This record gives sequence, structure tokens and C-alpha cells, in this order.
Amino acid sequence: MRGHVARKGKRYYVVIEVGDDPTTGKRKQVWHAAGATKRGADELLAELLESLRTDEYVEPARLTLADYLRDEWLPTVQHRLRFSTYDAYRRNIERHVIPRLGRTRLQKLRPADLTRFYGELVTSGRGELGGLSPKTVRNIHQMLRKALEDAVQHNYVPRNVAARASVPRSGGSRREMGYWTADELRRFLDQQRDQPFFAAWYLAASTGMRRGEVLGLLWRDVDLDRHRLAVRRSLISVGYELQESDTKTTRSERVLDLDDRTVAVLREHQKHQAATATTLGIAIPDAVFRRTDGTPIHPDSFTQAFGRRVRRAEVPRIRLHDLRHTHATLLLQAGVSPKIVSERLGHATVAFTMQVYAHVIPGMQADAAAAFGELVFGEPDEPDT
Repeated sequence: MRGHVARKGKRYYVVIEVGDDPTTGKRKQVWHAAGATKRGADELLAELLESLRTDEYVEPARLTLADYLRDEWLPTVQHRLRFSTYDAYRRNIERHVIPRLGRTRLQKLRPADLTRFYGELVTSGRGELGGLSPKTVRNIHQMLRKALEDAVQHNYVPRNVAARASVPRSGGSRREMGYWTADELRRFLDQQRDQPFFAAWYLAASTGMRRGEVLGLLWRDVDLDRHRLAVRRSLISVGYELQESDTKTTRSERVLDLDDRTVAVLREHQKHQAATATTLGIAIPDAVFRRTDGTPIHPDSFTQAFGRRVRRAEVPRIRLHDLRHTHATLLLQAGVSPKIVSERLGHATVAFTMQVYAHVIPGMQADAAAAFGELVFGEPDEPDT
């Protein structure tokens, strides 16, 4: 296996011999563009000869990034991904990657190309509506990093250029978390008792369950006599089509204890659901929350209905997902152990819970400091007389 540097006009090329051509029997030579300097060509020659020696050599190919991602990579990883994850990858590739980088040759892609691409997404990723959030851009980066790592494994490219690209930081642009006080939550729920989704919103607030977990809950996973339920599945929207999915993570599958008031709300909802089904002559749904005709509730409709009711109520505006934040914040403020809160939310670690709810920590630390001071230096109790 040999190679040499050749010059054509003002450009240098590295010519590598990679064995015999199976069709002609002649020596097969592969030309690599090496730029405008002899020194650069010599360095590339050494690099390519080393890759030949270690069996890591990759021949130049005309495969574009679009062809690789859409036609080769996505079909091979589809069976390994949750459907929602696969759909998110597909949409990001079609909406963002292909329009800007799709025609780039896979082997010509450079870290600088990806760094520039990420910057464009932050400033104008949504066109006239502005840019994407740094978190979304980082998700796209992680997708590309996985895809290009697979390209290395399949010998399409010698290295993963995404590993060397600069990615926007996500910390400073994180969306501010909303939550209600106990009085605001109570006031809102009291105003919703005649609404179709009252029981579902009540359950979300009293358990911290995610939207999809509430809508995917089945009666067989609820034990009202023992005041508990099991979170085992989620109803999600993928391209506005409903999909039943496993819980978000392994830790998301969990058992939650219920308070007496939540049990009472669910019992009343169960009675009303059975009576409605009997009146309409349809089977009683196996799901806890369904529309009157027994069909699933679309998560987007569920969210929109909550938003409409919040706008009419005399409470601060928050998102449906902020009921989850409200649940955690109120528990932490009440002195409940962060470990218990983390378990109720289905978080992977307690550290993650405390990172998300750092806004509660200053008050907790002040209370802890005061408690310690009182315990050690406070006046002793007066003896009984």
C-alpha cells in the first residue's frame, strides 16, 4: 500500500493505492484533494497512510448528509427508538438539518459547519418567528452526534466531527418555571368542579403526574381502597396522532399514594363516567379519563382547555405542565424530603430534582439555619412546676 503527492495547477492531491480493481485487475488509485500547500498535502498523506495501516481508511464518497440521515441512518435506528423520539429526529432532520446542510457531502462536513449551523438555529431557526431555544439546538446536536458516530462505525467517515463542534449553552435561556401558591391552586380547582376535565386536573396537581401519564392512566392501575395508583404508560401526541407509549424513563414507572380528597374526587368521577356510559349505551371505558363518547382525549386539547380556564380564573397564568411544578414546590416548601418528591415525580435522581427546584432551596436553607440556631442556642424549656 503506497501513496504520493501530486500537483495539478495550483492544487495538491494525495494519491493512494488501495489494491487492485476487481474489474480491470489494475492498481486502484484514489485521489484526495489536499489544498494549496505542499506541507498540507504531506500531512494528509501521512494521515491516510496511517489509516490504511490501521484498517481505518475511508474512500471518498459522494454521499450527502441528507442521503445518509434520511435514507440510511433513520431507517436503521427506528426500531431502537421510542416512536416519539424517532418522530422528533425525523422532523428535526427535515425541518432544520436538510434545508441548511443537506447537500453537504458527508465526508466534507466539518466541525465549523456544525458550529455555524447551530448558531443559525439559535438566531433564525423558526424563520420570521425567531430562533430555536438553546435546549432544542442541543437536542439536534445530540441527534447528529449519534448519527455521525454510527457513520464512523460503518466506515463512512474517519471521525465524528460533531464531537468537536461548539454548541450553544442552554442554562441562560431556560424558560422560567411557573407555579401556584396553595391558595391559588385551591382557588382554581374550586372554580373547575363543573368542568369535564376537573378530576384530571385535580389528579395532576395532587400527584405531579405528567400530562401523558394522566391521560394514559387505566382503572386497573388505580386502587382507590388502598389509596394508590401505578403509573405504567403515557398517552402522547406524535404528529397530532395519538400513541400509547411506555413511561418517559424507567424511574417514571412508579406507584403513587393518594390523599383522601383525591380519592373522593376519583370515586365521584368514576360514578359519573359509569352513569354516562350507561345512558349512551356504550362500554365503560378502561381508561380513567376519556371523552363522553369513550374516545381518548387528545393531549393538545387537554392543554388548550386548561389554558382557557386559567385565563378566566383570577390566578396567575401558568402552563398545564406547571401543575407538576406546583406539586413539587409546595411539597418542598412544606418540608417534605426531596427524595420523596423525586420519587413522586419519577425523576432519575434526587440531585436532578433539587437542580430543577433550586428556587425553593433558599427558603429551605433559611428555615434549616433558624431551626439549628433554636435547637442549639435557644432558651431551654422551662421546667414544669
